[in-house]
Amino acid sequence: MRFKQKVRKLTGRTRGISIERMTKELSSYLRGWKSYFGFCETPSVLMSLDQWIRRRLRSMIWKQWKRGRVRFGKLRARGVNKHLAAKTAGSPHGPWRIANSPALSIAFPIAYFDALGVPRLSTGK
Repeated sequence: MRFKQKVRKLTGRTRGISIERMTKELSSYLRGWKSYFGFCETPSVLMSLDQWIRRRLRSMIWKQWKRGRVRFGKLRARGVNKHLAAKTAGSPHGPWRIANSPALSIAFPIAYFDALGVPRLSTGK
């Protein structure tokens, strides 16, 4: 519970900082947390926390793209097909629900967060 509270504080959608700066702060915390708790007997817990963190970051990115046209353009630039990008950009749902959509999973795969330096909790990285 404290882990999630700290991650929520570090990845607040209204902090007004870039994704690069946010992931730098987050990765520092995650590395320390992983070195202490990383050798647990329940890898499924670590996998679910990994998924939750990535969804949280996708939600923050979606919140930074404020308008539908910007969202559509950014999704298209990141390789999402036209129909799915239009459907997602025009969605009335909030950032948390959209963060779990196929469009954002295509636009921001796990490799994207690896490139930003966000350590995975559930693997050897």
